[in-house]
Amino acid sequence: MRVSNYYRKILVSLCLLSVFSLSSNSFADEANSTAESTSRVWKNVEMRGTKQDVYFHAWGGDQQINNYIQWAAKQVKEKYKINLHHVKLTDTSEAVSRVLAEKAADNHRNGQVDLVWINGANFASMAKYQLLAADWAGELPNFQLTNPTNNPAMTRDFGVPTQGMEAPWGQAALTFYFDSLKVNDVPETLSDLLIWSEKHPGHFTYPKPPDFLGMSFLKYALLVLSESQPKSIQDKLYQPVTAESEAELLPALWQFLDQLHPTLWRQGKHFVSNGLALRRLMSDTELQVSFTFSAAEIPSAISRYDLPDSTRSYRMKDGSLSNIHFVAIPYNSPHIEGAKLVANFLLSPEAQARKQKTVIWGDSSVLDLSQLTPTQKALFDVNEQQHLSANIINIDNTRLLSELHPSWVKVITEQWLTRYGVQ
Repeated sequence: MRVSNYYRKILVSLCLLSVFSLSSNSFADEANSTAESTSRVWKNVEMRGTKQDVYFHAWGGDQQINNYIQWAAKQVKEKYKINLHHVKLTDTSEAVSRVLAEKAADNHRNGQVDLVWINGANFASMAKYQLLAADWAGELPNFQLTNPTNNPAMTRDFGVPTQGMEAPWGQAALTFYFDSLKVNDVPETLSDLLIWSEKHPGHFTYPKPPDFLGMSFLKYALLVLSESQPKSIQDKLYQPVTAESEAELLPALWQFLDQLHPTLWRQGKHFVSNGLALRRLMSDTELQVSFTFSAAEIPSAISRYDLPDSTRSYRMKDGSLSNIHFVAIPYNSPHIEGAKLVANFLLSPEAQARKQKTVIWGDSSVLDLSQLTPTQKALFDVNEQQHLSANIINIDNTRLLSELHPSWVKVITEQWLTRYGVQ
């Protein structure tokens, strides 16, 4: 009997090992099958997207960015024989309006926009009206290099899930700058800024909304001013705006601006249109403190002699608004496969590393370096990034502020124009 039980146990063990082995092989076969299927899908995209014309609608207000897009166009031309056309926008809403008009005209297959640089309110608007191609970002081989599973910011735009309708392209944070030879008492908080501007009237301003940079300043101010509110009310900034949340949160912003505007450049009776105009006023010494959403813009401007080499950057101690920007494909693009190839290239280590160089653009990469091979990591200049970080006085202590829900942009813009609408 003992011998029988002994052999019976051996037989059971062998059977279990066989089952585990078969299961393991089954899982491996399934994984290999999925990988092969994904590879086939992407090869089909490459086959159909090659030689297409892709119309990339993107802001054209910065020559460095324009030059970078021209470089990318040459790369996809060489790699895929794609003709990438940069359609320069003064505001992303122009592309949104175009696609919306096409949909209203039942133009569901032959739209003029193949790829659009987008985020925030414009994304929310396009998603709301079903103007974007769905579930494509996950198809991009390079999307996995952002490590989206452990980096949820890559799949959320101003807190709104992207649902595969966008691919991340870059990230940045609100950064202030000044001429260190002329300014010794830089404002380091929002309340400091009001006091400083009162002492130095005419030497600070911000772009008129709905300009992205001007709106970023207003959102930063609203976030900081709302910190005295209970958390339950603060949290409403990350939810769709309501009449109740407007009444609870916006009065503090208008009260602050009522105090700030008389101290601004031209007494707040005229506002510039964008960040480039701000930088020109800094170069002309009309302004003494200004801000940007790209920290690398400052050393780049210094290298071009657009700003003095005594210019220094810093981030406010009470917080720095931060976000990720994306590219998206309209639902009626006639060149969806070509647009996917371009979006995938823009996420490549080669393209991301070049974009991050301060002399090229200085836009921070969205790739997770831990996902890269040693050869790919070597493309990123660690010394340059250390130099950039060193240029920002308090970068190590930066408190990053999350973007508001996109619905706040329209409300703030409309009320700002009603209150302060000027030339």
